[in-house]
Amino acid sequence: MLQFDSKGIYCSRADVYIDPWQPVSKALITHAHSDHARPGSKAYLCHHDTVPLLKLRLGDGIRVEGIGYGEPLFLNGVRISFHPAGHIIGSAQIRLEYQGAVWVVSGDYKLQHDGVSIPFDPLRCHHFITESTFGLPVYRFPEPDTVHEEINSWWRQNVAEGQNSVLIGYALGKAQRIIRHLDESIGPVYVHGAVDNVNQVLLANGLLLKPTIRVIPEHQKKEIQKAMIVAPPSAIGSPWLKRFLPYSLGICSGWMQLRGARRRRSADRGFVLSDHCDWLQLNAAIEATGAEKVYVTHGYKSIFARWLQEERGLQAFEVETLYAAEGGEDTDEIMSGTAET
Repeated sequence: MLQFDSKGIYCSRADVYIDPWQPVSKALITHAHSDHARPGSKAYLCHHDTVPLLKLRLGDGIRVEGIGYGEPLFLNGVRISFHPAGHIIGSAQIRLEYQGAVWVVSGDYKLQHDGVSIPFDPLRCHHFITESTFGLPVYRFPEPDTVHEEINSWWRQNVAEGQNSVLIGYALGKAQRIIRHLDESIGPVYVHGAVDNVNQVLLANGLLLKPTIRVIPEHQKKEIQKAMIVAPPSAIGSPWLKRFLPYSLGICSGWMQLRGARRRRSADRGFVLSDHCDWLQLNAAIEATGAEKVYVTHGYKSIFARWLQEERGLQAFEVETLYAAEGGEDTDEIMSGTAET
């Protein structure tokens, strides 16, 4: 029912694309990160919570409609529905059923609960299209509560030493998760303009977020002391960051499981906090689907597909797409509209 062509994942029966990387007539969007939600299509359909985020990313002038989780849509006999993916706010798996055959496109997803997005909902299917961003056995993430406490303990230590804490995470998804679990009794929380733009859209649409302060050019160094500053990866090494000296730099990412990744980004601390599945989550999710055929997209797709074939006895296939592994979502200048100074 689904095929992979030069524009994306295509359902010819319903004449729709899922997360296309080229402009198409009708696009079903799993979530609002830039590698899955690209400009130029004539019409978009996504979960209700993704609609304002898609407009922020692609412009108010796009033609976009929202749909609820589990709400069916029928196109030429194909039953289509969106279901929680647990990746970021509004993220969805897309389920397609026709004449008894069920396909599920995961988009990006995770099984760990983040306290912000709706948790992943495993779906039984015959065909499952999965990401494999962290599809290696070395990636086994700690429990989120443990990481949240590590972040707050690091912040307390920095305050005691008279320095700010700068924490790096993607403006959409990771930043809101970070803010949700910060202990605001430690100090004030400042955010980069790109993060604040996303926060304001989410607040306007009913999401409860802890209070933060947007960093503006008028802020002086003496005003921002012993604070937590949440910023996107594009802020690393920028003049914008220098106003917070002295500071300790931390990065939240699944890649921080490997020490070399932290050194390459010149971080003082790395916190293993990802909005994707680790190795165990990927295997658990695929087992829960009961899928007979698994199509592995971005990430360690060759290794993970081979593992599924040899160790799990599944029909698994590598698929070439233009989706990015974690690290491909840093398009914060688009959302901020103007360069931060």
